[in-house]
Amino acid sequence: MSTEIVPLRDRLRAAVPAAMKTRDRRTTYALRSTLAAIDNAEAVEVRDVRAGAIEMSPVGLGAAEVARRELTEAEVAAIVRGEVEERRAAAAAYEAAGRGDKAAELTAEADALSAHLG
Repeated sequence: MSTEIVPLRDRLRAAVPAAMKTRDRRTTYALRSTLAAIDNAEAVEVRDVRAGAIEMSPVGLGAAEVARRELTEAEVAAIVRGEVEERRAAAAAYEAAGRGDKAAELTAEADALSAHLG
């Protein structure tokens, strides 16, 4: 019996096909957009990329590639928590505006993401 902990990002990725099989559009959307937010957080910032003259650029396949940032498990969890909070805040705003249907959708998305946090 293995007690290995599966990283949060991997759990989110594994949940996408399951949500698609059950045709749960809200959960699929929430998972995909959260995974995109994680990917965006790993992007290299422009100030980290060195610019210079073309003739001084490295040559060859992949020579100009810059490694993406590697997020810690805590950073990934913080992004997911942020996505949950964002949806809950938007749901409250929709509820206050009398749009209970939209609020319910956002709450369902937040609940789907929260289930993977812990």
